[in-house]
Amino acid sequence: MSDDRLTVRDATFALLRELGITTIFGNPGSTELPLFRAFPDDFRYIVGLQESVVVGMADGFAQATRNAAFVNVHASAGLGHALGNVFTAFRNQTPLVITAGQQARSILPYEPFLYAQQATEFPRPFVKWAIEPARAEDVPAALARAYYVAMQPPCGPVFVSVPVDDWDRPAEPIAARRIGTVIRGDVEVLSAAAQALTQARHPALVVGAGVARDQAWDEAIRLAEHHRARVFVSPMSGRNSFPEDHPLFAGFLTAGRGPIVRDLAGHDVIVALGGPLSLYHTEAAGPHTPAGSAVFLLVDDPALAHWAPAGTATVTNLKSGIADLLAFSGEVSRRAPTPKAPPPVLDGTEFTDSYLLQQIARLRPAGAVIVEEAPSSRPTMHDYLPITIPDGFYTCASGGLGHGLPAAIGVALARPDARVIAYIGDGSAMYAIQGLWTAAQLGLPMTFVVANNRRYEAMYHFAGVFEMEAPIGCTLPGIDFCAIAQGHGVPATRVTAASELDAALTSAFASTGPSLVEVVIA
Repeated sequence: MSDDRLTVRDATFALLRELGITTIFGNPGSTELPLFRAFPDDFRYIVGLQESVVVGMADGFAQATRNAAFVNVHASAGLGHALGNVFTAFRNQTPLVITAGQQARSILPYEPFLYAQQATEFPRPFVKWAIEPARAEDVPAALARAYYVAMQPPCGPVFVSVPVDDWDRPAEPIAARRIGTVIRGDVEVLSAAAQALTQARHPALVVGAGVARDQAWDEAIRLAEHHRARVFVSPMSGRNSFPEDHPLFAGFLTAGRGPIVRDLAGHDVIVALGGPLSLYHTEAAGPHTPAGSAVFLLVDDPALAHWAPAGTATVTNLKSGIADLLAFSGEVSRRAPTPKAPPPVLDGTEFTDSYLLQQIARLRPAGAVIVEEAPSSRPTMHDYLPITIPDGFYTCASGGLGHGLPAAIGVALARPDARVIAYIGDGSAMYAIQGLWTAAQLGLPMTFVVANNRRYEAMYHFAGVFEMEAPIGCTLPGIDFCAIAQGHGVPATRVTAASELDAALTSAFASTGPSLVEVVIA
C-alpha cells in the first residue's frame, strides 16, 4: 500500500474533526495502540488511570459540551472496569462513543490472548447500539452511525469494537452529515396540558434533567411565572433545571410513592417536564399521584412515557415543548403561592455536612459549578447549597458510585470559564480516587471537597428502612485523603473544626490548579 492512501485511522480522525470531537479519553492497551500512530497535533489525549475514571471524565465532558465524547478503552477487562460508569452514562443520557480494541482478525478463530468474546454483547443493555464492523473499511461508517445514535434523544453511550489491524487498512473518506434531533411533541397533548394549567386552581410543575439537557431553563422560568405554579424537582434528577432561590421553587421530590403524593397534595394539575414524576427507591403501596389531580408528562425519553404509571404523556424536546405550552396558555389571574421558608442559619456549633454545605454556598465564586456524589448529604444539600444558575449542577442519575470525582474533571475540562467544585463523600471518593492524578497533570483550577464522616452514611439511613440496628462493613476508619491527594500531585488541607473551614475553602477556591479540602464532619 502506498503511503498516500487513506487509512481507517485517517478517515476516523477526519470524521471526528468534522463532528467537533478533538479530545479522546482513554487508558492505553495493546490492542488500541495503532489508533494513535501519528496522532494529529490538533487532537488531545486525556489519560485516566483506570477505565471507570476514563468514562466518568468523558461523561462530565460530554454533558458540559453537549457533544458526544470519544472514549477508548481496552478489550474485555478494560471495558469491564468501565461498565459501572457506562451504566451511569446510560442513566444520565450522556452521549458517548466508546471504542475498545479487539485482537487481529486473522487470529480470532484461535481465541487469542486479550481478545473480546462476543464483544458487542458485553456492554449491553447499557449502550444504545453496539457493533464490531464486518470489514476494516466499514469502521469509519460504523463510528459515524455510532455518533448519530449517541446524539439522538434519548442520548446515551454506544460501543464499537475495532480489531487491532483495522486501523492501518485502506478506507474511503466519510463525510459527517447533519441529522436533526429536535422532536416536537403531540400538539393535542400540549394544548390540553396548557388548557389544564390555565384553568387550574393550584398548578405544580415538576422539572427534571431533560430541561437542562435541552437548554430550557429560561422557558421553564417563564412557564412557572406565567401560571404562578409551584416548581418541584423530579426524584433523583441528575441536573439542575430551575433556580433554587426563585420564589416559586418548592423543593425536591423524594423517590417514594408516599412522599411524592404527600408533597404534591393539593395541586389539581401537575405537569412533569423532562423527568420522571414517579421514580421510586423503596417498595411501597398506595396511589402514584394525589387523588383528583390531572397529570401531564413532557419527556425526552419514550421509555419514560411508557412506564410512567399515571398521566398523559408526549415525547418532545423540552425547549420546544415548554415554548408550545406557553403559546397555548391563556391568561391567568391566580395569586402566587407562598414562597418556601429558608432553612435556619447555622453557626457551626455542630460541625455537620449542613454547615459545610452552607459555607460552600457562601464562599463559592460567582458562576461556580457543583458536581456532587455524596448520597447521604443530598437532602442537606437541597437546603443549604442552592443551585441558582443554568448548568450549575451535575450528579449521578444511576445511584452507582465512582462517577462524581472523574465527572468533575470532565466538566472542568469543558468549562475553563467556571470554578468546578466537586463535593464528594469519603466512601464515594475511594471508587475513583485515581482521577486526582489526571486533574494534577492537567493543572485544572478546580476544588475537591471530601466530606469525611468515616463511614458509608447512606447505609445507616437504609438500615432503618430494613429494621436493622446497624449495617455490616460500613465503617471507613483510617483513610488519609490529604496524603492520597498529595501522592497524586494535588495540594490538600485537612479541616477538623468549623473555625478552620472558611479559610481553607477560600484558599482552595482561589487556587490556580487543583486542590483538595478534606473536611472531617460529625
